[in-house]
Amino acid sequence: MKTRTHVAHDDGQHRLAVLIDADNAQASVIEGLLAEVAKYGLASVKRIYGDFTTQQQGQWKKVLLKHSISPVQQFAYTSGKNATDSALIIDAMDLMYTGRFDGMCLVSSDSDFTRLAQRLREEGLTVYGFGEHKTPDPFVQACDKFIYTEVLRAEAPEPVSEKPLAAAKRPQDVQSKAGPLPESSNPPSENKSAGPLPLPLDLLRQAIEEASDEEGWAHLGPMGTYLNKIKPNFDPRLYGQKKLSDLLRKHPKYFSVVERGTTATGGKVLYVKALAG
Repeated sequence: MKTRTHVAHDDGQHRLAVLIDADNAQASVIEGLLAEVAKYGLASVKRIYGDFTTQQQGQWKKVLLKHSISPVQQFAYTSGKNATDSALIIDAMDLMYTGRFDGMCLVSSDSDFTRLAQRLREEGLTVYGFGEHKTPDPFVQACDKFIYTEVLRAEAPEPVSEKPLAAAKRPQDVQSKAGPLPESSNPPSENKSAGPLPLPLDLLRQAIEEASDEEGWAHLGPMGTYLNKIKPNFDPRLYGQKKLSDLLRKHPKYFSVVERGTTATGGKVLYVKALAG
């Protein structure tokens, strides 16, 4: 069995390979996506897989040169068979065995990459998934961190409203002159891309409890780490805030956030405590 030997980097950079499934990702998110990738490390390899002879991939062809993404052409040899998935998986395994990478970014909403994500993690790589809200949960949970691409678009969602979501009119309650609106493929309760989600109060309280001291105070860093472990797709932007600290401060009824000194780099050391609100 072939074994992977990791290559240490003198510059200390966390090197990543970004592999994009053009059939299941939209070109409109590429700038936000690469900016997000930069938070986790250096994108040493950027490849995109698809049949770029088709009209459907026209938008991708416009952005490849600008962002230095290498296209990997895959013709649809047989109707109903996805050669793109196979090519991406083979390349991911080849890159893994070079030992040059610390993690991989898999950009797709396709559950076919679930086993690939699991296999990469078994070899010690950090797997970052990027996909739309329709991404099946098995693929989401197979990643160390999963980011919904809807939050990476130029149009940021509006802040979370303090009013109950039930007060808002649902799409099926609105009637047009021609009759009722056509049914969505997803139930309204599952249409997560419509706007900010309600506060995940129980999840946040659980994370605070796991990371807290005897007095109930939890350091924000370990709390965030625990959140990502139990829910890889947790992202404050889904709830209308850019940072976890902003999300907690937005709800003083439920959480108390305090500063306790600064880090060696001058950053603030934040602690949070759940309130009985």
